[in-house]
Amino acid sequence: MEYYELLISILGSTIRLSIPLIFTALAGLFSERAGIFDIGLEGKMLASAFAAACVASISGSAWAGLGAGIVVSVMLGLLHGFASITNRGNQIVSGVAINFLTAGLTIVLGQAWFGQGGRTPTLPGTARFSAITLPGADAIRSVPIIGPLYANVISGNNVLTYLAFIAVPISWWILYRTRFGLRLRAVGENPGAVDTAGISVEWLRYRSLIVAGILCGFSGTYLSIAQSAAFINNMSAGKGYIALAALIFAKWKPVPVMFTCLLFGFLDAFANFMQGKAVPGIGEVPVQIFQALPYILTCILLAGFIGVAKPPKAGGVPYTKER
Repeated sequence: MEYYELLISILGSTIRLSIPLIFTALAGLFSERAGIFDIGLEGKMLASAFAAACVASISGSAWAGLGAGIVVSVMLGLLHGFASITNRGNQIVSGVAINFLTAGLTIVLGQAWFGQGGRTPTLPGTARFSAITLPGADAIRSVPIIGPLYANVISGNNVLTYLAFIAVPISWWILYRTRFGLRLRAVGENPGAVDTAGISVEWLRYRSLIVAGILCGFSGTYLSIAQSAAFINNMSAGKGYIALAALIFAKWKPVPVMFTCLLFGFLDAFANFMQGKAVPGIGEVPVQIFQALPYILTCILLAGFIGVAKPPKAGGVPYTKER
């Protein structure tokens, strides 16, 4: 049972650490399916985390913080759209610029407003999304095998955790079972054909960036007022790039995206568990090696060593309407 309890602990951490990756990867899924490369996922996540923590600190409401995080993320998405859709600028450069902008601006504003080195004040429990105990969790906690799994992994998470997993089938349904999803996928493959059918390519792409901004808003909010109790400098810590790698490895499909994000979450949880632990036959290994595992896997995936992922044909290419 000791090993099972250890497994339950790692699985619980895996779920919690995967949530921002799932939201962010789904955000990239919508934008890239429409033909917009969104390197700015990292920046939108960071900005929404800062906005959510600031508003939650002032208002004392976690839901107000979530709203602020979504608004800021959508605004950055629209900025990316203005640069890359309306003005047909380079999508990669625009996304990188958003990342640099938010990385610097969150520190400057945090220091100016709160004077804590870029941090926001620690949030009270009422201003955060707290854990939810599902029905029957306490009653079956002592039941072997099933009890700990239900009580400590499935139950005891906050509302954003459950929304992340609900968002996966909803995203699948939108992309593959709705007219909007059909048009969105079409505009990422052949925008000329969509334009010929009398559908606005630009408006479809803007809508995809709005959806991506909403999902990134959930992701950043989770980081600062659900998983943590304040905004910390650079708290996204490259998760936007890891989510992008998960998206590529999953070949831009919602369900594989979820499982890939869970894999990255497991590696992160395993790294946390291995701190100060000795590996049989080797001894104690520097914790930095385990912490680097998610980033090593990211490099492996992006290098194409595990399968070849083909992006949407029109991805990254500004659309110029034929006259």
